[in-house]
Amino acid sequence: MRITILLPFSGHQPVGGFKVAYEYANGLARRGHEVTVLHAPHRDTGMSLPARARAAGVFVSRAVGFGGGYRPNAWFRLDPAESLKWVPTLAPEWAPPADVAIATAWMTAEWLAEYPPSKGRKHYLIQHQESTFAGADPERVMATWKLPLKKIVIARWLEEIAHGMGEDATYIPNGLDFEKFGLDRPTEDRDPRRLIMLFHHHDWKGSRDGLAAMKAVRRKVPGLGATLFGIPPPPAEIPDWVRYVRNPPQKELRRMYNEAAVFVGPSWAEGWPLPPAEAAQCGAALCLTDIGGHREYAIPEETALLSPAKDPEAFSRNILRLVLDSNFRTRVAKAGNDYIQRFTWDRAVTAMENCLKA
Repeated sequence: MRITILLPFSGHQPVGGFKVAYEYANGLARRGHEVTVLHAPHRDTGMSLPARARAAGVFVSRAVGFGGGYRPNAWFRLDPAESLKWVPTLAPEWAPPADVAIATAWMTAEWLAEYPPSKGRKHYLIQHQESTFAGADPERVMATWKLPLKKIVIARWLEEIAHGMGEDATYIPNGLDFEKFGLDRPTEDRDPRRLIMLFHHHDWKGSRDGLAAMKAVRRKVPGLGATLFGIPPPPAEIPDWVRYVRNPPQKELRRMYNEAAVFVGPSWAEGWPLPPAEAAQCGAALCLTDIGGHREYAIPEETALLSPAKDPEAFSRNILRLVLDSNFRTRVAKAGNDYIQRFTWDRAVTAMENCLKA
């Protein structure tokens, strides 16, 4: 098959949804399909003239950057068989003829709906309820769920939303790379006071809730330490007992996961989050908020501890429980590591390939 995948931005920085798209591109290309991945600066029709000018500048700078500045060369290895392109917009004239085209975000779904049949059968990979994102127009975002595109969802909670809207959806959970992330250090040999958390500046990621919970635990466990990692600069409010690592390479992130006893995931909403799953691959016990995305692999009291979102006090109690009870923490971590093994990219790509052929 000739397959086109539409991405809404440059891929020069790590983004979970982009990583999923690139994994599918790799997997499908290795199975002999002709895969083209299109990137374009986001050009909302409601953008002001200055905003459009900035978007044009982004297009030029990414296009002429070393090796193609829009490419994920710094953080993801792409199969050489696939084609990556940087185009001015995702309008039909910039897309190649194809058998299948896949939208990966709401703005790409709007473009895909305009494509003629020569550009391929239309699919929509729904990775989150994007109407919850800051600055998004909820009505416009959710309207894309009603477009005449074949919906593919990565999580059961997204499937429920689609069914509630009267839409059919194929459920294909994400896969994980078990060569890049794995258990290097026995869980029982780790310092139970070592925590790790992804930091993000978006409120819905709950990073400040996580920091508040960790500070509460440290008042009871003075030797507690934590590592934060993320793309933005370090937040001003982190205390001196918290280390911040900006945009760590994959090998360094694996080492950090394997040092940690507990992964702290305080998000208010997630589609199918990768960092907690990667931490589970590396043997950390999961302390997460009770949201749909986490429920894909977090079984309460078995593979993770869950507490309500936006409740740092309840969250801190679960962290404290894992820190103080090493036998329980080890049991949760091992159960999580066992459970996460089922989410392979081979399984996910096979399901995607079958869906695209149907």
